[in-house]
Order: sequence, then C-alpha cells, then structure tokens
Amino acid sequence: MEWVDPPKLPSLLLPEAFQLPIPILEVPQADIPSYEPLVVPPSTLRPPPGIEGINSDPAPESTDKQSTKTDNPTLAKPAIPPEAQFVEIPFTDIEVPLPTTTIMTTAATTAFISVGATLAATSLFKYLVMIMKPIFKQAWNKLQKKKTPTKNPKTS
Repeated sequence: MEWVDPPKLPSLLLPEAFQLPIPILEVPQADIPSYEPLVVPPSTLRPPPGIEGINSDPAPESTDKQSTKTDNPTLAKPAIPPEAQFVEIPFTDIEVPLPTTTIMTTAATTAFISVGATLAATSLFKYLVMIMKPIFKQAWNKLQKKKTPTKNPKTS
C-alpha cells in the first residue's frame, strides 16, 4: 500500500519575538556603617606625677592597704565549704575539691534508678513485641482474607 499524500499534522505558526532593548543596570552602592569609638578610661587612671589633669581637685590620699589592692588585683577564690574534700592530682600541685557526700549519694542514686528503669523498660518492650507480633500477624491475615473474596474457579 502506497501513500498518495503524506498525513498533514496540525501546526502552529508563532510570530517573531519582539526586539527588547538591553537593560542598563546601575552599579549598586552600599552605605558602609561607621561609628566613632567611645573611649572610656579605667577608673584607676591617674595622671603622671607633676602633670595636672582637667580636674584641678587633688586626688584623695589613700592608705597603703587600699593602693596595693588596686595596684595588684588578685583573683578571689570561691568560698569552699568546710566539709569539702580535696583530691590532689598526681605529679602536679593542683588540688580539686570534691562534692559533699550527700550530693554524691543523691547523684549516684538518681543515675542508678534511671539506668535500671531504662533497661527494665527495654527488656519488657522487647518481650511484648515478641509475644504480640504473631498475634497481630494472624489477625491481619484474617482481616485481609475477609476483605478480598476468593474467586470460584470455573469448571469446564
């Protein structure tokens, strides 16, 4: 069988695209934030001897004990309770305070109970899954059999 005329498929003629001008974009500019730093002199700042500052009032004379405290600041050690125990770290001069016996007892008891409860719950859950899985499987299979009726085979 020969084709006399090839089949004509529908076609759509589209108009040519508009010629749009190229957009001219300006270079973006940003305002860079700036600030003048605030200079705050320390409270212990004093002018060198022989130079008068803006404030012409003489600085109040302090006792030797106060001046040594401000000149050589030392770190204040935290208050350690008298019942605290210390452990010396070997080969160093460092002593580490231990918590009191009541705090250690409370922490150990809480940890023991939480770990024990977690292990017991895990083993109970595994046992229930082992028991219930076959029951759920049988019930699911019975429900599936009731939903899909079996077709009767045709007899010949």
